[in-house]
Amino acid sequence: MESIKGVSGMKNSGNIDQLLADSFKELAQTVPIEKITIKQITDKAGVIRPTFYNHFQDKYELLEWILRTEVIEPVKPLLRHHYLDEAMEMMFTNLYNNKNFYEHAVRLGGQNSFDSIVNACMYELVSDYMEQTPIRTSTKYKWLTKERIVDYYSRSLCMFLLEWIRTGMDTVSPKELAEIYHVLISSTMTDIQDVL
Repeated sequence: MESIKGVSGMKNSGNIDQLLADSFKELAQTVPIEKITIKQITDKAGVIRPTFYNHFQDKYELLEWILRTEVIEPVKPLLRHHYLDEAMEMMFTNLYNNKNFYEHAVRLGGQNSFDSIVNACMYELVSDYMEQTPIRTSTKYKWLTKERIVDYYSRSLCMFLLEWIRTGMDTVSPKELAEIYHVLISSTMTDIQDVL
């Protein structure tokens, strides 16, 4: 029964998801994310409120969907083939292509902060990557579990990504940022000086 703003022609839920995401992203340009209401999102998208709840629990789940769809999912095929550097460059490029939105999103704090959403997504991404390269349990260092390794790399990637957004994404290109990330993860603290 949904025919507002041409939505009746949409054939699958992906189109509605994207319509709601576009509406949310547009609103975020002028309204702090924490103040955006579901009604504002659906009004701008031209759909009725129940439509939103058929697709997302709340605006934070929508924000996570945007991040996963635009940034996380596109890099997974590269990671499956162990193209880590290319995956990082693509991830940073995809963020940069929507920098106005992410520069607003990074300001979202509180219980459903952007930081926590990014952290969860990065943990999943690193975990998926590590599944491609199985890590055997250390016999020498029992404390060094697979979960701690994933946590270490996902937190460092999360911090790296969030810091870039917070300090202005124009300060360094996505390609250079991917190169810097490669240097950091492939160097020890003692030999990082030699790299610089």
